[in-house]
Amino acid sequence: MKRLEVIPAIDLRGGYAVRLLQGDYERETRYHDDPIAVAQHWTQRGAPRLHLVDLDGARAGEPLQAELIGRIARAVDIPVQVGGGIRSEAHIQQLLSLGVERVILGTVAVENPDFAARMFQTYGERVALALDVKSGAAATHGWQSVSETPYLEFARQMAARGAPRIIFTQIELDGTLQGVAFEPLVELLKAVSVPVIASGGVRDEADIRALNALAQSTTLEGVIVGKALYEGTLSDDLWG
Repeated sequence: MKRLEVIPAIDLRGGYAVRLLQGDYERETRYHDDPIAVAQHWTQRGAPRLHLVDLDGARAGEPLQAELIGRIARAVDIPVQVGGGIRSEAHIQQLLSLGVERVILGTVAVENPDFAARMFQTYGERVALALDVKSGAAATHGWQSVSETPYLEFARQMAARGAPRIIFTQIELDGTLQGVAFEPLVELLKAVSVPVIASGGVRDEADIRALNALAQSTTLEGVIVGKALYEGTLSDDLWG
């Protein structure tokens, strides 16, 4: 039986571990002043990998917390994937050199799909596509802007151009604890044949069970969880 990867998220802003509601920088909850300790906690609980987001970098268009990300990557013995502000090959190389296993391309893939395709070809499994969706379209620039490209069309285009993996976030659900909206996720899984990691809205163990069931017959391979773990609506015993 295929085991769904449940991946804890650590969102970084100003050196702190925080969560935003629906990607709104004005609605921030600060959870910890030591993100390294948070990373070590999730590792000790049995998490298979960590998902880090440089929120400052996502808005600035360049990694702004690379030094902290490198310290986190060195402090744990599980793979780390990173998104937020990665807009050039130099940014990719910088993060990989710090010990990051996988970097995630979002805005740059929407604005420059040719560049993204080259990075997929060059780095293979070391890169992934961020498909951040708001109102049915791909969002960019730290989720502050929405493109005119329908998300399924964009996903098909990028998969055809070599995206090795898609990380699919439903922005309207992110940080809400409202539960996963399965219909958009299922539509994506029908549209592409590459591995998909879901994100947004996870509330409790029932969501995890439903996603795990979906994973058995699709290319869904994981789910990123943030607020449910930090607020305790999802027990961190789930990796036991």
